[in-house]
Parts: sequence; structure tokens; C-alpha cells
Amino acid sequence: MKRTIVVLDGFTENPGDFSWDVLKEYGDLKVFDRTSYRDSDLIADRIGDAQIVVTNKTPITKKTLDRCPEIRLIAVLATGYNVVDCAYAKEKGIAVVNVPSYGTATVSQFSIALLLEVCHHIGSHDASVHAGKWAQAADWCYWDYPQIELDGKTMGIIGFGRIGQAEGRIAKALGMKVIAYDPVPSKAGAETGEYVSMDELFARADIISLHCNLTQENIGIINRENIAKMKDGVILINNSRGQLLREQDVADALNSGKIAAAGLDVVSVEPIQKDNPLLTAKNCILTPHISWAAKEARQRILDCTAANIASFLNGTPQNVVNP
Repeated sequence: MKRTIVVLDGFTENPGDFSWDVLKEYGDLKVFDRTSYRDSDLIADRIGDAQIVVTNKTPITKKTLDRCPEIRLIAVLATGYNVVDCAYAKEKGIAVVNVPSYGTATVSQFSIALLLEVCHHIGSHDASVHAGKWAQAADWCYWDYPQIELDGKTMGIIGFGRIGQAEGRIAKALGMKVIAYDPVPSKAGAETGEYVSMDELFARADIISLHCNLTQENIGIINRENIAKMKDGVILINNSRGQLLREQDVADALNSGKIAAAGLDVVSVEPIQKDNPLLTAKNCILTPHISWAAKEARQRILDCTAANIASFLNGTPQNVVNP
């Protein structure tokens, strides 16, 4: 039987600015732009008797795995792989692979972009100029938001792996002091920032930036209790995982001024729901989970996925998350 590869939700990875051809040498390729994550029957029907399934955010559940017995490999077009029931896949002898390190440069760059937007509100000021406000101004300049200088401030980074350290290096270049918390400190990390306890980070940081993997232990780590330990007027940046925040607690802190501003690229349920309290919170900049989306980074995702498939077929699987 000829091998089939199915891509369940390819549009965000490749909206048409490069080619899927790199996957075609490994089997007949079927690419779907989108597959509803709510429709388990549609997911199973589209997989059919495919041996290799490529997914980004479309879930692969126990029910789907039982309905699609020909699956041998699930390749996730991302670093996070919580959309797959990895334990059950392992029981069925199905390897799950991910892309572990494609986004170091682009994600760390975006986190700093969120911070700079908080500091300067460049987008809002640009819109106001185009709307005619500057042309009508009584003075030669104006600002609608306070301007914030970062030099001399302390950035606290929670999660100090590749991305956190890259952000730390940029922060130092801007004149900031970098402190960090990570459950597994490293020599490389110590060269970029000072490791401290979580509570010390909350107490000392002017800016708190999150770059954690999502675990059972850190779900909701930014909550009312921990916010109370932070400086008044702290800035919060998160382009890691939305579930790290108790969103109502963060919204309350923004509205009270305890958190001066937040720059967030992720939320707990995506796409964002209309009743998310962050939508109406004060001084909250929200972007639609695009930290990862630079073309260069997406090309690395596709190249790594192709290499993951090739390695699996050659009997030397790489980047397996359920060994």
C-alpha cells in the first residue's frame, strides 16, 4: 500500500508563501488548510488510512487514534504537543515528534516588540497621526500614553531556556538587568542573567516575561496571590502559553493599576473568546498568537518536520516526545 501523509491544518504554517513539496517525496500528500478541532468525525475521516499525520493545533485524541489504525507517525508543526494524546499513541506504537527549536530568534524578538509597544504605543500614535491629530495639534509634539525608558530597569524572565536567554541578551543590550527563574539552571543561562527564586523575581522585577513550557505545576502561575508579591506598576509580557495566567486575576490587576500594562500574544482559549476579561482590561495589548509566524521560522518548522519524517522512515527517529 502506498504511503499517505495528511496535513490537517496547514494554512497557518503555510498560507501560500512557500511549497509543501518537501513532504511529497515521502508519500502521497493531502493538505487541508483547516480541520475543525470540534469535529472528531471529520478529523478521523480526513486521516482515513494515512500512515503519517501532520498537525499543528488539530487535536489527535484517543477516539481518533482508535478510528485510524494505520497511523504510524504524528508530526506536530510546533514545539508544544499537548494536542496529541501522546501516552495513548505510545500504547499503540505510534511515535509523536515535534519541532523543538525553530523559534528562538523570532519569539524572543516578538516578546521585546510587545515590551516596546507597551513602552511607546507606536501603533496607537501612528494611527492618531494618520487620523489628523498631529496636524491639528497646538504643540509641536504630543503623546497619548506615558513614554517608558527601559535602561536601568530589571527584567525577570520565568523560563530561561533558549528563548528566555535570547530575550535576556536583547534586554541586556537595552541596558536592563536580567534576573531569571528556571527549575533547571544552566551555565549558559548564568552567563546571561542572575538566577533567583520565583518569589525574589516577583519582588524585584520591573518587567516580568514568561517563556515557560506549560506543565501541570505552572498552570495559572500568574495569579492573584503571586501578583500581590510583585512591584506596583509591573509590566507583564507573555508570548509563551496563555494558560500560565489566571486571566481574571490579571485583568483585575490591570484595572487596579497593580500591573501597569501587559503585552500578550497568547490567551487560554484560542481564538480568543468574546467574554475574555483581558479584552476590556486597561492597558492590555493583545496580538493573535503570531510570535512564531515569521516566514523564516515557519520554513524551519517545515524543514524540521520533513527531517523528522525522513528519520522515522529510516529507522532513526528524532525529536520523539513519547519514546
